[in-house]
Amino acid sequence: MSAPMDVRSLWWSADTGGPAPFGTAHLKVYYPARAEGTDAERLSGVIPPDPQNAPYPVVVFCSGVNVEQAVYRELAAGVAAAGFVVVTFDRVAELFGGQYGLTPGVDLDAARPDAYGTRPTCPAIPAVLDALSGIDLLKDVLDLDRIALGGHSAGGTVVLQSARFVPGVRACFAYGTHTMVATMLGWPAGTVLPAQVDCPVLLGVGTEDGVIMGSSDRYGQDGPSDPVARTFDEALRDPDDLLAVVRGANHFAVADPVDPTAARAFLDRRPETDPDEARRAFTGLVTAFLRAHVRGEDVTPSADPALIDLRRR
Repeated sequence: MSAPMDVRSLWWSADTGGPAPFGTAHLKVYYPARAEGTDAERLSGVIPPDPQNAPYPVVVFCSGVNVEQAVYRELAAGVAAAGFVVVTFDRVAELFGGQYGLTPGVDLDAARPDAYGTRPTCPAIPAVLDALSGIDLLKDVLDLDRIALGGHSAGGTVVLQSARFVPGVRACFAYGTHTMVATMLGWPAGTVLPAQVDCPVLLGVGTEDGVIMGSSDRYGQDGPSDPVARTFDEALRDPDDLLAVVRGANHFAVADPVDPTAARAFLDRRPETDPDEARRAFTGLVTAFLRAHVRGEDVTPSADPALIDLRRR
């Protein structure tokens, strides 16, 4: 791929299961576009997809809990500009204990010791992919045999717990994510679950992540531990896995703007680097990683060593 492509987006919906009205996910689909200057474009605002490099691999991105999809627009559009169709979604459903909020959806029973590894913990992912076939505008430009899954925070966790159950997944990426599991689900304290992936993973985290630190008591840890580094060391196994530590970035570095009225941003640390620079750097790394492992391009993922410490196998 040479110059970045123009990107447009459209809205769609998917039935992800569950009691109405909580089974509906609202999708935003970003795609490479090419304006033709027609009256139809002028009157409708609908720009057709660019056919030049089609079909495009599909990237499904799962948001963090109570984090709306709009804040990931820069990341999603940046990846789409490199020749991908990127899908984000909002889904209001039960979280746990009768609480409701934005969630990619977690099958808690699938995360318990007697079931983990037998099915995805996030059944919404296949439903979102299935829904894309109904979008006439993109019918001839989707490559559903080349898929990547991404996520932030808990959204990244369910991706790592579900990827191998989704056909066509070639790569995964996640930020502010780990697979250390809560003791309330029946696991021993300090357990790091093996990721359910059969592909390379890019795992990102900021040095100022206050949310992961603020959640450590869920996992019954007796002493200090780095859940993200442990996930890279203990839960992943592909020789092309990468761990990207973003200097001075916090848990919400991939989100803009950060909503102080929702989620758990109040636990986060103050960033020590420009959030825009951190987000651009991580987006660039994700793009290179996906180009290499999903598009099969001759690209070696790299990052500015002044901003990102990149650890390879």
